[in-house]
Amino acid sequence: MEILERFLKYVRIDTMSDPLSADAPSTQKQKNLGEELVKDMLELGIADARMSEAGVVYGSLPATAGHEDEPCIGLIAHMDTSPDISGKDVNPRIIENYDGSDIHYPNYPEPLSPETFPNLKEHIGKTLIVTDGATLLGADDKAGVAEILDAIRELRDKDIPHGRIAIGFTPDEEIGRGVDNFDLEEFGAQYAYTLDGGALESIEYECFNAASLTVEVAGFNIHPGAAKNLMKNASLIAFEFDRMLPAQQRPQYTEGYEGFYHLSEMEGDEEHAALRYIVRDHDKEKFESKKELAVKIGDFLNDKYGAGTVTVELKDTYYNMIEQIKPHIHIVNRAKRAMEDAGISPRETAIRGGTDGSRLSYMGLPCPNLPTGGHNYHGRFEYIPVEDMKKAVEIIVRILGALET
Repeated sequence: MEILERFLKYVRIDTMSDPLSADAPSTQKQKNLGEELVKDMLELGIADARMSEAGVVYGSLPATAGHEDEPCIGLIAHMDTSPDISGKDVNPRIIENYDGSDIHYPNYPEPLSPETFPNLKEHIGKTLIVTDGATLLGADDKAGVAEILDAIRELRDKDIPHGRIAIGFTPDEEIGRGVDNFDLEEFGAQYAYTLDGGALESIEYECFNAASLTVEVAGFNIHPGAAKNLMKNASLIAFEFDRMLPAQQRPQYTEGYEGFYHLSEMEGDEEHAALRYIVRDHDKEKFESKKELAVKIGDFLNDKYGAGTVTVELKDTYYNMIEQIKPHIHIVNRAKRAMEDAGISPRETAIRGGTDGSRLSYMGLPCPNLPTGGHNYHGRFEYIPVEDMKKAVEIIVRILGALET
């Protein structure tokens, strides 16, 4: 099975995760892809391929003769797609020999345009896989899944020597629970790489520190005709909380290492209102300051409207993995050498998000992030060049086949 055929097969399987579900995995349909992956892995000679009850897929290749003493390298990608936009009935379209013009969708009025997305111009002449405008594509992270398995196929077909290789495919990465049930001992790697990045030149081992912020407001409702000095409108107090956060620290005004508060969901009426945010910053001190400000705003509003009016709940979800990668920088250098050998100039990029690798690094498995070649994740404008997927496979093969550590 070629990389394109493999990728198209996987993106047509709906694996959207659900942040409101307490199940593991959050959606049982993720196991549909997991079952297919186990079958494909067995066909590739990964004899111990299996899926856990929680939906984590594991497998490994033993070291080839003479390479048993090399460290076991892990490869990880996630199976779920973002709940930001539908991943059901994905209908991928192939644009051959892209000419640099707008790509129009049958199911969405706005085109995929190089005026809006200038990086399209870097892929003129390539074969692009795009959506039909109704859904996301799912290259995040089914491209990583397909590339890992295609790299295993190439190792087998070309009889390339290697140490032991551990493979893991996780559910629920998009909702921050990808490694909740990941068994490091069963996985058995000394270090690993997630295949969950974007542009082909990027190598990532810095990410946000991340927290969820939930604000609950308890109001008091009364007929508006008799409301003077009595009504306490929960929705308006929630708006007041949001206005007290620094407006310049919203995602649409930030880039690079700049952190943010992102209001992702809201609901409310006079009696009750709720705001749900994600809080992000690469710098740990600034991250802590952002959380402290949210608590102080809650305290201020409680002083203003009465104790118990506003409840602020913060929960850390992951941390910047650079502190865990630095002592093992050789694994980054190994990836850089592989990229250079593949004709790519690696560019260190700070992730404006997180990966399974950020949590795994803090669990004791150093895990930088490699590119898949995809662009515009989590939306209908997502696309990926086939040529870049093949180059990502080459990078993986060079990492696994490099004898020096």
